[in-house]
Amino acid sequence: QVQLVESGGGLVQPGGSLRLSCAASGFAFRSSAMSWYRQAPGKERELVATNNWTGTNYADTVKGRFTISRDNAKSTLYLEMSNLRPEDTAVYYCKAGSNAWGQGTQVTVSS
Repeated sequence: QVQLVESGGGLVQPGGSLRLSCAASGFAFRSSAMSWYRQAPGKERELVATNNWTGTNYADTVKGRFTISRDNAKSTLYLEMSNLRPEDTAVYYCKAGSNAWGQGTQVTVSS
């Protein structure tokens, strides 16, 4: 079955960096569109970045600070986050295709 396992979250100070990973299995990762979403407390889940056959796209709030990438040989999706802000605090989720989700990893940006 489809499995997506996120890791790499944690507590970081404003201006810091983190790299999230999403290990995928159970489907054709190489040919699948992959995305990162996030959900802050009391807010709806929002799209952060996508990576598919047409390229990459980012939410305006993270453009220039976050980079989505993938290693098809390792079936792993990444999200490099830099210049983090308190408003980036959220649970970050990996998504495969249209309806497969990971369990999420918490990112907290605070001094």
